[in-house]
Amino acid sequence: MTQFINSKENLVTEAIDGLLHTSGGSLSRLDGYPHIKVVYRSDWDKSKVALLSGGGSGHEPAHAGFVGRGMLTAAVCGEVFASPSVDAVLAGILAVTGDAGCLLIVKNYTGDRLNFGLAAERARALGRKVEMVVVDDDIALPDLPQARGLAGTLFVHKIAGALAEAGEPLDKVREAASKVIGATASIGMSLDTCTVPGSKKEDRIAKGKAELGLGIHGEAGVEQVKFENARVAMGKVMEKLETHCSGENIVALLNNLGATTPLEMSILANEMVNAKPDIKFVIGPAPLMTSLDMHGFSVSVLAVDSKQLAALQEPVSLAAWPGLHAVSPPLVESLPDGLAPVEPIPSANADTRKTISSICDLLISSENRLNELDAKSGDGDTGSTLATAARSLQSSLDKMPLADLTQLMPALGNELSQTMGGSSGVILAIFFNATGDACARGLPIEKALSEGLDRVSQVGGAVAGDRTMIDALHPALDALPSGIDKAASAARAGADHTAEIKRAKAGRAAYVPEENLVGHNDPGAEAVALVFEGLAKG
Repeated sequence: MTQFINSKENLVTEAIDGLLHTSGGSLSRLDGYPHIKVVYRSDWDKSKVALLSGGGSGHEPAHAGFVGRGMLTAAVCGEVFASPSVDAVLAGILAVTGDAGCLLIVKNYTGDRLNFGLAAERARALGRKVEMVVVDDDIALPDLPQARGLAGTLFVHKIAGALAEAGEPLDKVREAASKVIGATASIGMSLDTCTVPGSKKEDRIAKGKAELGLGIHGEAGVEQVKFENARVAMGKVMEKLETHCSGENIVALLNNLGATTPLEMSILANEMVNAKPDIKFVIGPAPLMTSLDMHGFSVSVLAVDSKQLAALQEPVSLAAWPGLHAVSPPLVESLPDGLAPVEPIPSANADTRKTISSICDLLISSENRLNELDAKSGDGDTGSTLATAARSLQSSLDKMPLADLTQLMPALGNELSQTMGGSSGVILAIFFNATGDACARGLPIEKALSEGLDRVSQVGGAVAGDRTMIDALHPALDALPSGIDKAASAARAGADHTAEIKRAKAGRAAYVPEENLVGHNDPGAEAVALVFEGLAKG
């Protein structure tokens, strides 16, 4: 897989320097490249308890992204998914530890425990006061004696960081960290594995499956489960966390494992809150402790007391930390006057209803075909856009004025403007509203439809030959007075001709190279042709 890196050997040091370049001077590093990679606070004066964490890289923004006032004092970075050396950890301890001492926050992986542990022993031998806590929040295997450390580690960073910043002594900070560790639980789910730079991507998750209970180093999850949708996926995760969600104030940390889009994460956040109404506070959704480009998420939960809640609420000036927010229902206000849709007076007409319903069925059945065609010249959603609008229109037929074209046409326009995304809904709303106006003036339907198309060209600027739906709709409406069969043939010829138009002059296809367009029909024109062919067959 192609990645935006220069070389596998230098990617961690170059990434750290990129972080420092953009930190505004708030971060510094020790001069120990390539073996010693320690990032620490530029303003650190050693008067308070220092907090050190770290481990393998590839979990960004953890851990260096959380170095700053109120969280970590320093982060010790290893290579991708590899623990830093004893010397690197010791260098970090010696660089930031004063008389107040130092707390090491370590995730429960063998390499991290050994390297951080031995560095702590060596630091103590040099007269430094050092304590260490080990985070083991993974609940994927509840009977495992050595559970892994996951994103719940960030609860420890934040609460211990707030106490250290407030000047609490080392024993109090360590005690608070241990209390958080004992009450934190985490579990993750992913649809795909991650891509380790320089290594071939492992393809172990079967199609239609998701991996549940996985770590953050690309290791396999506890089980592969059937993937249905976001609601079911989050439900399975929250079911695993159920016994850990008891208490008055439950905080959930929703973590993006790397490649899950913000849109997906917001949907997962909605499902998480709906699945567990007891969650009172949320951190995220955000990439907090990632696994390179893993397409997954994890949830960490913690039942907090008032002191822990206050520590989590303490503000920090770290771009990567999303802060703690109270869960609240969506605030919904009524539409302003003039925007609320005017409800038409329903009326029945069996033939009109059958015609509209058959067109909707055709568009729904053509969803994948039109999406594939649109992927050649747009963003691959024409079929989905039309199918979504068609489903909504079918469900609204009982409310439509089917017996009166002068009312039906604007009603169709209003419906499509609300249910069809992008420019298509607006274009069709203009088309049907103008057609309705023409019908109200007494024009026959054939001429009224043509007048509606003229209005679309006036407002939208597209004409025949621009490689849009007009290339099929214009000839079809010209031929309509001669019968629906003639109109269908004209629409098909117009749609097929768009495959020969090398340059689009309107729509998203105008931004697509010529070689992507030639040989492929415009999806909007193809949809028009399919509709007229369906009407002809009916």
